Formats: sequence, C-alpha cells, structure tokens
Amino acid sequence: MTTNTPIHDAVRDHYADRIKSATSCCGSSDCSDTSSNLYPVDLLTAVPSEVANASYGCGDPITLAALQVGQTVLDLGSGAGLDCLLAAQKVGATGKVIGVDMTPEMIERARENAKRVNATNVEFRHGYLEALPVDDSSVDVVISNCVINLAPDKSKVFAEIARVLKIGAKVAVSDIVTDGDLPAELKQSLSAWAGCIAGALDIKDYKAMLEAAGLTEIDVVKIYFDKEIIASVARDLEGAVDLIKYSPDEIYKTVFSAKITARKG
Repeated sequence: MTTNTPIHDAVRDHYADRIKSATSCCGSSDCSDTSSNLYPVDLLTAVPSEVANASYGCGDPITLAALQVGQTVLDLGSGAGLDCLLAAQKVGATGKVIGVDMTPEMIERARENAKRVNATNVEFRHGYLEALPVDDSSVDVVISNCVINLAPDKSKVFAEIARVLKIGAKVAVSDIVTDGDLPAELKQSLSAWAGCIAGALDIKDYKAMLEAAGLTEIDVVKIYFDKEIIASVARDLEGAVDLIKYSPDEIYKTVFSAKITARKG
C-alpha cells in the first residue's frame, strides 16, 4: 500500500489538468517534441492523430524494447494510453499490454482511446508505481516514458519492476536524468517536479538503484534536450520557482532525456 504524498498530489493534479486541456506534460512545450518526432511514422499510422498527439513522453520506449509477438508488456505511467496502443500492435492478439497510472482522468481517456482503435489486448489499471497492481513474475517487458522521474520513492519503483518481471525479462524506458546537481530551489519545487525536472535522478544514482533492485545489463544513452525546450519549460514554471535566473545553458548541460535498458537476471 502506497501512502499518498504531496508530490503524488501535485503530479496527479498536473496531469489531470493536462489531459482536460489537451496540453503536454511540460505546459506549452512537450518534454521533448511532438509524437511524430519521437516515434517512427509507420508506428503511428494505426492510431488516430488526436491519440498520437496526446504524448506526454520524452522518447520512444516501443522501439527501444524491440517487442515480440505474444509478450506481456507493462507500461508504467501509461497516461492517455499511446505507448500501450503502440505496444499492442507489436505483441499482437496473443500478447497482452497492461497500463498503470495513478490519475483517474488519464485512465478514463486511455480506456476510451483503446475502444476507439478496438485494442482488445490492452487493459488499464489504477495504481502507483511504488505498489504496482500486477502479479509477481508475470511480465516480459516493462516500458515507461518520462514517468519514473515523477515518482517520489524510486527505489520502491525499481523494486516493483524487479518483482513483476520474469527472470531474464527486459526493462526499456525513456526517462529524464541529470548529470550533476540541480539547484536546491528547483528540487524543492512541486511544479518543477510535476514538470519532469525536479525529480530527475543523477544517472549514477539511477544505475545504482537499478542494480540494488537486482537488475543487470544496464545501458544508458543520454539525449540532449533542445535549448528552446528547456527555455520554454523555464517560462512555464516561472512564478512557481524562479527558473529564469538559471540560464537555459545551465539547465541544458545538466538535464537529459535518456534511453535506459536493463534485465532481471
């Protein structure tokens, strides 16, 4: 059982507002770019454009995961369901995709989107990443897209990932990480946390937590953000925390999107 925290509340309210207003996770600008720049175009053709454009991510965990027909896939922080629907194409009718999200509005939208594309091999469950509503050793691949950074207790998240994975099964996530320390004021801002920045782990700590959970073969590829996106995020969060005094160059050198893979074994 996960105890609700102010961070959970801030993140949930942030994303409830985003899905109601149809804006991206970081306000006027997405964490990275539009879906068409995150995913191969042919992968998006099977979903309506309004579903494809409801991206709250910072990468493409679907391609990273190299999904196979018949696999069971778990998406952590499934949002409006885009990655689950894309994964469902890959695993086929004999596979299964489970999305877990703590925001009721996201679960409702994801279920609506699944019905729209007749995705019968997908289900969405309400829950926290720190206490996944998923059976032990039941999942072939865990994916996630710009969500683990939002969790207040990441060690529990990684332990839960290890619990639900089968032996030898794979983790393939896109997430926000840092290479060095963020300003203390930024780390303490709930708005900056909900905006995908304040909760980001230093990449060394991220790897150490994965290892502590029993995950191996860890690989991290960092991807620099566009400086204009960092500047846009700073403008969006101004008022909650004075990010403007930190130059886009300063944040740009510290905050990254990353492609992260590992295995349970």
